Amino acid sequence: MLNLFQVVADPTRRGILDLLRDRERSVGEIVERFTLSQPAVSRHLRDLREAGLVTVRRDGQRRVYILRAQRLAEIADWAERFRAP
Repeated sequence: MLNLFQVVADPTRRGILDLLRDRERSVGEIVERFTLSQPAVSRHLRDLREAGLVTVRRDGQRRVYILRAQRLAEIADWAERFRAP
């Protein structure tokens, strides 16, 4: 399992987080935005889910992903320590 920093280090996963910032999206909507296969996007979504950065809910046959922005606060808190006084 990847830690939080490893998960957000990947540019594709950061792109997915950017997409989810505006609203929840289905896997299909996310796949449309990338040049990756559906299985590749699903692996990235799994990593984001395991890191607690997204949640998923079922909507009939679809899986809809929702950003959990509060989890990103851990990164912001860590980075804040490096700001100049």
